[in-house]
Amino acid sequence: MSGLGYKVFTAGEVLTAANVNGYLMEQSVMVFAGTAARGSALGTAVSEGMVAYLTDTNLITVYDGSDWQQVYPSATSAVNSITAAYTAAASDANDTIYVASGTVTVTVPDVLAVGERIDIWRNSGGTVTIAAGTGVTDWGGAGTAGTAVTFKIDQQYNAATVQKVAANTYRVVGKITA
Repeated sequence: MSGLGYKVFTAGEVLTAANVNGYLMEQSVMVFAGTAARGSALGTAVSEGMVAYLTDTNLITVYDGSDWQQVYPSATSAVNSITAAYTAAASDANDTIYVASGTVTVTVPDVLAVGERIDIWRNSGGTVTIAAGTGVTDWGGAGTAGTAVTFKIDQQYNAATVQKVAANTYRVVGKITA
């Protein structure tokens, strides 16, 4: 049963099972020891919009109608620290590539979904170059475009973001030069 919306209860009103289920229970944050406990307690009695807190991992999850999705902390907050040339993977979507040392090239092939991005931080004194990879047919940033163009993060402690804006189309923004 999906939530019934918002209701202000009045003094003396009879609280029915339907009110508890539709207004209160499905609109609260349920607390479980972990995913196994959540699955055991709820079984198949889940509906879109349910929210659960998992105490073992300190995560807030929401049921999207087909699966539980992590919403807090952000499921996309991983940091991949590198010190050598790196080719981005689909698993880097909405994450950070942190260049810890060295002069490196980060190559971004067409592995992201439209709207996804990868943040690249330059912590080292070496040069960080960002290049288009396999499948990217439209690549641009810093006032220039072309799949042969590479971008450099211009100074130590600066960053750039590579975002897929359309099919095979990526834009690079931030503290970059072409």
